[in-house]
Amino acid sequence: MEAEEESGSEEKYGSKTANKQRCGTREQHQAANKRITQQHLRNTLAIGVDKKNGIEIGGVGPMNNPKEAWQVGDCIHYNHKVVAMKTFVMLLPILWVLVALQGVTSHEDHPLARIAVHNAIAALDAHAYIKASPSVLGSNGLNQEWITLEYGTGNPSNDDWVGVFSPANFSAATCDPENNMVTPPLLCTAPIKYQFANRSNPNYKRTGKGSLKLQLINQRSDFSFALFSGGLRNPKLVAVSNTVAFAHPNAPLYPRLAQGKTWNEMTVTWTSGYDINEAEPFVEWGPQGGQQTRSPAGTLTFDRSSLCGAPARTVGWRDPGFIHTSFLKELWPNLAYTYKLGHKLFNGTYIWSQMYKFKASPYPGQSSLQRVVIFGDMGKEEADGSNVYNQYQPGSLNTTKQIIEDLKNIDIVFHIGDIVYANGYLSQWDQFTSQVEPITSRVPYMIASGNHERDWPDSGSFYGKKDSGGECGVLAQTMFYFPAENRDKFWYSTDYGMFRFCIADTEHDWREGTEQYKFLEHCFASVDRQKQPWLIFLAHRVLGYSSGDFYADEGSFGEPMGRESLQKLWQKYKVDIAIYGHVHNYERTCPIYQNICTMTEKNSYKGTLNGTIHVVAGGGGAGLVKFTSLQTKWSIFKDYDYGFVKMTAFDHSNLLFEYKKSSDGKMYDSFNISRDYRDILACTVDSCPSMTLAS
Repeated sequence: MEAEEESGSEEKYGSKTANKQRCGTREQHQAANKRITQQHLRNTLAIGVDKKNGIEIGGVGPMNNPKEAWQVGDCIHYNHKVVAMKTFVMLLPILWVLVALQGVTSHEDHPLARIAVHNAIAALDAHAYIKASPSVLGSNGLNQEWITLEYGTGNPSNDDWVGVFSPANFSAATCDPENNMVTPPLLCTAPIKYQFANRSNPNYKRTGKGSLKLQLINQRSDFSFALFSGGLRNPKLVAVSNTVAFAHPNAPLYPRLAQGKTWNEMTVTWTSGYDINEAEPFVEWGPQGGQQTRSPAGTLTFDRSSLCGAPARTVGWRDPGFIHTSFLKELWPNLAYTYKLGHKLFNGTYIWSQMYKFKASPYPGQSSLQRVVIFGDMGKEEADGSNVYNQYQPGSLNTTKQIIEDLKNIDIVFHIGDIVYANGYLSQWDQFTSQVEPITSRVPYMIASGNHERDWPDSGSFYGKKDSGGECGVLAQTMFYFPAENRDKFWYSTDYGMFRFCIADTEHDWREGTEQYKFLEHCFASVDRQKQPWLIFLAHRVLGYSSGDFYADEGSFGEPMGRESLQKLWQKYKVDIAIYGHVHNYERTCPIYQNICTMTEKNSYKGTLNGTIHVVAGGGGAGLVKFTSLQTKWSIFKDYDYGFVKMTAFDHSNLLFEYKKSSDGKMYDSFNISRDYRDILACTVDSCPSMTLAS
């Protein structure tokens, strides 16, 4: 969904927004900082002084007998010693000298953005403590486990909070050089999650003691936990815990299945801590109970420079590990297969995942029971209650839970945009892939691009907003496979038995004459409707019909020329159903063309539709969006709740569509389509062509 326009702007040395006359160039500041680092002055802080305004603009504590100073432009770098308690000195690795962060006013739609990392200061208290147990996780092979935190302080407050940091050493030495600033704050990274210290103890303010149970997943690095006072806006670090780590941090994890570029190809994507210089990735697979074979995997990763802006390149950055994809080819239709992920180390040792299984896709036109689940805008939710404010994504876990419980009755899943809502906080992608692993490891999980994956100014996206938090599509394109010809252009088609799916990329131009428009027309035109009668259009933003509160009045449309450009194609090629996300609710229209219902029936359609049924299925988990007060004449069913849709093709003539709520998994809206082939094209039995192009 659309994010609000941001009030902050990213300041870069040498850019128009940076005052080079006052503070010099980035290269000059790097040279000054390098001189400090080269002297190994671990107890040195850089203080920036705005001489024109006569104020100190950074640092931790007062300037204390500076021994040397470097002038850069009108800014001065001071080198000085810090006097501190013994515990303060012991914990110097968590103090920082190099960091960059734009104002936290940007990206306020993410809980982690509420933490004013740039305001953090050290206030280590010898009487405060925080302890984590157990210290080793995953010895039993599990990739997610619960830990217990015990903590206390002599000056408790209800705005005290606990942050989870990974890697455990979040010191200045780990900051990327790009983060150098004249006035560095204490922290250079956001936590991966947080909770308020009084969450489990209502008497925390009186006793100063508390405990929390947190769920951790294997994210290829160790963890530490920090107790802060001062609230989220003015955090003061008072204590740091011991380190906690998984026994096998580099293990292959979180497999994601997706259909390949042909119907009989399945792809497996996973994440590990092994570079190709350390181990060879592969998948061992074969028919269930039959002979197994091995298929090699390609490996991708990226660094900060691949991303477009903050927070993804600054406090939201976290090493993504290595993402591997293997292609399992020449599968037999509907046959059960098993597979496991492997890495062969160069010393001959093998690292294995657990065994998984999946069912191969039916061939195009195959008549069998075929069940498809579709939703958008799910995001992730912490099972331990972390990061929650204002019901950010309260439906996410429920949607995930209902799909897992019904997985034996689901063949393929489409998540049509706004996948994670990481918004530049990269740690959230690991947590999402862990949340959906019970689904993605068993059935193909196909994604579409949304504004929270792609949008960033001057990055090639159709919209110039900052909804991706600087990710600009890199995370989505790398973490998940999809069978597009160009990974940066997120449109593609995929066949599943009697279904043809044409997936649009609403973050790129779709208007008539564009490359994407031509792709969509080819996708619609090339399907043989005798073999694949069910033609489905999927997109993130609503290019058709919605009564969502921000979608203007009836007869208009929220996205520029969406309906105007595409409804001719939908009508010409007899698209049955168009399904969207972006608007966080559920809505279904009548079969419609040019704002007019083409059938009066509401739940049982027989014969020719003469229009396309439009569905908004954006209630996957993110905060709900209200409907307009207008009673649009084409809207048949609305629901201000979380849910997903399911389509079941029984054969070439009968399709059942259901809307189910995430709260209980029960059906609350449905319709069915019953027709013969000649009804699709509204032709006589003697003149029906096999391709819709002839219409």
